[in-house]
Amino acid sequence: MGLSMTPIVAIVGRPNVGKSTLFNRLARSRDALVDDRPGVTRDRLYVEVRHGDRRFTLVDTGGFEDLGQDPLLAMVREQVSKALDEADLVVFMVDGRQGVMPGDEEMAGLLRCRQKKVFLAVNKIDGPELEHLSMEFYKLGLENLYSLSAAHGYGVGTFLSDLTEALPPGVSEEGREDRIRVAVMGRPNTGKSSLINRLLGLERLLVSELPGTTRDAVDTPFQWEGKGYLLIDTAGIRRKARVKEKIERFSVIKALRSLKRCHVAVVILDAGRGVTDQDARICGYAFEEGRGVVLAVNKWDLVKGDRSAIQRLEMEMERKLKFLSFAPRVRISALTGEKVTSVLKQVDLVYEQFTTRAGTGRVNRAVREMIDRHPPPRVGRGRLKFFYATQAGTKPPTFVIFVNRPDAVHFSYRRFLTNRLREVLGLEHTPIRLKFRAK
Repeated sequence: MGLSMTPIVAIVGRPNVGKSTLFNRLARSRDALVDDRPGVTRDRLYVEVRHGDRRFTLVDTGGFEDLGQDPLLAMVREQVSKALDEADLVVFMVDGRQGVMPGDEEMAGLLRCRQKKVFLAVNKIDGPELEHLSMEFYKLGLENLYSLSAAHGYGVGTFLSDLTEALPPGVSEEGREDRIRVAVMGRPNTGKSSLINRLLGLERLLVSELPGTTRDAVDTPFQWEGKGYLLIDTAGIRRKARVKEKIERFSVIKALRSLKRCHVAVVILDAGRGVTDQDARICGYAFEEGRGVVLAVNKWDLVKGDRSAIQRLEMEMERKLKFLSFAPRVRISALTGEKVTSVLKQVDLVYEQFTTRAGTGRVNRAVREMIDRHPPPRVGRGRLKFFYATQAGTKPPTFVIFVNRPDAVHFSYRRFLTNRLREVLGLEHTPIRLKFRAK
């Protein structure tokens, strides 16, 4: 199964117009099988939606706004424009009961300059008797206007059908599968540009940049020790655009684009600052996308001799990144170049396991042995019966286990089987997926 890039749809609008309500309603239409693993990010800002035979990634910008102030202040405006640059299609939400507000006109102006496909969703129209409230919004000059109620579902079906119809086609990322696709990620000022420049400086001959498959992305191929790599979306990263970047929480959309296209994400942590919530969120996205991860602890030279600082950092990683316990960690200094080649060695190791395929006989024996040694806990009066196990895919390795009652497999037993499969099949450093199916 290759990587493919689903179109990205962003919901924007003033605070309290119902963005998150619409997000949650559309999220329910997704295929439940896609996501039968525990979530990591507490605040889900994106979700894969399936409608008919189309899929898209929906991003809720509701978690980003600074409430209590004019919603379109400079910083928020800058963040919204980031989201608009990255999205393939924009849902602009307004409150039908309130009528056109100044913030709506400003947002409509931003959208008109962008020449993006925009769907104007006039919310809180609970039935045909309120449709007349939408008329006023035609003055915003946006053509696709929909009256709907995110809370009650009125008008949402037609809106969703037209939206999926208007999506650009998804892009397959098969192309050059012989190259390892690597995304370098991290908060602003953690050292992304320095690391990318170091990695590219390793080779004697710099290969020219390639336009990426997604709009405006620039991918940079390079060779190291005879192997081909592709650094995903280095546009703007290599030329340090602004030395002092604001913390762009909207760059979640950019991060998602890169994650959906890479095999291995190198997440940079700042040894001096420790593990922030934003670091944990980026790692959570990588985990949920099922990508291989290498944790590069940068600026190690700042804490090298300080035992208590190192201990504090390790405890934070243990606590906040527990779900990534399988990801190898490398201590580096992008500034001095120390240990930068170790990053690539770990990328190779993770990729090798990420693409491993084990024979059905071997998988079956491993699962049978685990169950004989540690039978699953009883469920009511009966016991769980495991019939058969097989590997269904790679990138990441995905296993299907047939069982009499898939819904009754306890989370702790699932974790036990996952950890043992890692050990037995030599997959200690890759995410793996386990799916339980009824026979």
